[in-house]
Amino acid sequence: MSKENSYSIASALRPVLTRLNRKMRKLSPSNTVLSQTERSILVLLEQHDYLLSAELAVLEKITPQSMGQLLNHLANLNLISKTASETDKRKIHVSLSITGKEMLERVRHERDEWLSKAIAEVCTAQEQLILKEAIGPLTKLVNF
Repeated sequence: MSKENSYSIASALRPVLTRLNRKMRKLSPSNTVLSQTERSILVLLEQHDYLLSAELAVLEKITPQSMGQLLNHLANLNLISKTASETDKRKIHVSLSITGKEMLERVRHERDEWLSKAIAEVCTAQEQLILKEAIGPLTKLVNF
């Protein structure tokens, strides 16, 4: 495939994916009180048993002070738990609370429900097969 052809595909695909992602975020009622960075923090905490505030700041590419504010907001919503390190009391382990886990599951379910309904109502059987076949290449792009 030529460089021009792949650029053309990229130019057409990027705004569609952006709009689809934005629409799914907007249509999820359980997720409206959180910023994109706060949602990202919850997903990171879901992937790890716990992380330090400084580690989260590095992963999210924000200042430790900004991370502290975000973590305080998430803690006030009972979405995360903070625990002092047993070896160094100055360090705080941040983990996803049960409420946080439930919220992530609820948001995913709402998005899956919306997307499933949209696919069933808008796409033909052939288009549904094309979408299914596109999952592999799209996953490769995400992992690039």
